[in-house]
Amino acid sequence: MAELLNHLRNWKPFRVLVIGDFMLDQIVMGDAERLTADAPVPVLHLRETDQNPGGAANVCMNLVALGAEVAAFGVVGDDGEGKILRQCLRGAGVNTSGIVTDSTRPTTVKRSLVGRAQHRHPQKMFRLDHESTEPIATDIVNLVSSLLEEAIPQCDVVAIEDYAKGVVTRELAQAVITIAREAGKEVIVDPAGSADYSIYSGGTAITPNRSEAEKATGLPACPDASIEINAGLARALRERSGVANIVLTLDRHGALLLDEHDKADAIPTVAREVYDVTGAGDMVLAGLVAGRAQGMAWTDAVRLANTAAGLEVEVFGARPIPIERLHQQVLAESRTEAGKLRTLDEALIEAAAIRREGGTVVFTNGCFDILHAGHIRLLQKAKACGDFLIVGLNSDASITRLKGEGRPVHSQSDRVAVMSELESVGAVVVFDEDTPMSLLESIRPEVLVKGGDYTKDQVVGHELVQSYGGRVELIDALEGRSTSEAIAKLDLR
Repeated sequence: MAELLNHLRNWKPFRVLVIGDFMLDQIVMGDAERLTADAPVPVLHLRETDQNPGGAANVCMNLVALGAEVAAFGVVGDDGEGKILRQCLRGAGVNTSGIVTDSTRPTTVKRSLVGRAQHRHPQKMFRLDHESTEPIATDIVNLVSSLLEEAIPQCDVVAIEDYAKGVVTRELAQAVITIAREAGKEVIVDPAGSADYSIYSGGTAITPNRSEAEKATGLPACPDASIEINAGLARALRERSGVANIVLTLDRHGALLLDEHDKADAIPTVAREVYDVTGAGDMVLAGLVAGRAQGMAWTDAVRLANTAAGLEVEVFGARPIPIERLHQQVLAESRTEAGKLRTLDEALIEAAAIRREGGTVVFTNGCFDILHAGHIRLLQKAKACGDFLIVGLNSDASITRLKGEGRPVHSQSDRVAVMSELESVGAVVVFDEDTPMSLLESIRPEVLVKGGDYTKDQVVGHELVQSYGGRVELIDALEGRSTSEAIAKLDLR
């Protein structure tokens, strides 16, 4: 995990070329609160329609969110949906010059009808597919191949997303792999659910899921994720596909990696509340490609892809996971024993993730020595001022200088442990100075919170926060609640 975090801390821009089946995902959203009079079927009262890149296009969007410069290569029809798909990709910064138009086939469209009943979570009711699965014509294969000859040497990694919609033919797949091999580039494939993986022969890695692997080999995956059984399945996949590295994704059991040296590793994942599995395979491919582009070992790249897919299934629909959010999650998984204690650098990562998603960072500070109702009120009110609360906690030495000998009553580690259990607290950063000014200069919170026994001009850092448009909030103190008064009562006893 340490090496993975090191790569995330030193994340650098990278270039990826994505080839495959580009689709437009349309989500027709509405209210489904009654049945039609002439049949026992729900009536969908249309409210909105969302147009989102799907398939290989979703892989492009995921990679952009992970900091990649992306070039897309595929085929769309000469229709309005093809134009919308190009516009969506261009709007995200994807180079679409490699997407060619074929007037003999439609743009692949997945139209999902999604209903809400009684204002509950949206539920997919039905899906309409408009597509052709016929292999693209030889002249289209040759055109795309010629474009790839110039583009592949300029990228770091090549990704193939195959949904069996006719674009990734044997001829095109082998052209991509041959050009990439000559240019010294890795080719990572999310394969179609077909029985013939030999079309990817010579590729660097494939990422089938459990059911795809079973279909391709005729062998069962182990329901309990036995490494011996699943390694045997992966070896059968390698034999049939001619691909060096096999990444077998196993949903709640994580993944099994069989590398080119025939070493099998079971890579677990964190148990999650699964809301929608849409786009999880695309996210695995994007995460794996990003990891390899950063120079990660295969094990760390798979671990990164696992984490990204886990975040994906927690949201409705296919939604790109930003690199800041992914970094935050890996950090959280690596610090389970430390609770919410963070170094300043780690807190900055979490703050960046919150801001990337439009959230607000709140900061407060204090000794929090003997926790009482006044502290709880302050922290609850502070959290209500934004989306993520960072608490600057005075170190033991700092408290002794400020409060005198005999303080703190509770050690730094104990105070961190208590703060970590509070729902309102997002992260705790310990500081050794007399004031949190250096933390404020680094974190630059949108909201600075302090107790109501201060005036705004007495709050350390108020001028800094206000200088960049932030605000200072004072929370009324609860009368008679303070650490000093608690200690005095104990002394009387």
